[in-house]
Amino acid sequence: MKHEKMKKLTVLAMLSAIAYVAVALLRFPVVLFLSYEPKDVVIAIGGFLYGPLAALGISLVVSFIEMLTISSTGWIGFVMNFLSSAAFAGTAALLYRKKRTQGSAIAGLFGGALLMTVLMLLWNYLITPLYMHTARADVAAMLVPVFLPFNLLKGCLNATITVLLYKPVVQGLRHAHLLPPSKTPGRMPVKRRLAVWLGALAVLAVCIVLILILHGTI
Repeated sequence: MKHEKMKKLTVLAMLSAIAYVAVALLRFPVVLFLSYEPKDVVIAIGGFLYGPLAALGISLVVSFIEMLTISSTGWIGFVMNFLSSAAFAGTAALLYRKKRTQGSAIAGLFGGALLMTVLMLLWNYLITPLYMHTARADVAAMLVPVFLPFNLLKGCLNATITVLLYKPVVQGLRHAHLLPPSKTPGRMPVKRRLAVWLGALAVLAVCIVLILILHGTI
């Protein structure tokens, strides 16, 4: 039992470190002060592996370290980053924990993306005027054309990447003996796996194009 706890702590620490690296090195500015980074993908994978509390824990640790090292927004950025990651990954992990199927995982991911979008709209309406030193009416005017599409695209992009990466990551951790063997060894039918991958890749491509449009690249 103690050995299994050490493996769990090792995987959680590793995922926290990878999520932080994703913030530090893979940040892509999109519009205004908003940027995309794939840390929530890593946090969601941790939530799928160990439950919603693990997702909340990784979100808290990564947001706190980000505040101390690379963030210039102080506690405002810390709270915003934690709420965003926790809403997305925590929701996905909670729904997946209740029913551990691929359909439940996908529903949880996109449900988390919607919840994160709503929370960030509320946060931006309440806090962004303080952060940007501008009138609340000006921020309210940006909610639909700027904050809504950005957060929705960010959530959908993270959800899609998680769908594509979760199984390979789990298989890699099992090969490294950091996770126990699967209790349900049966594989998904080839046609269904192909449909999921093609659908995920199509959503991924659409999200990337829309983010580039929002950024002004195309």
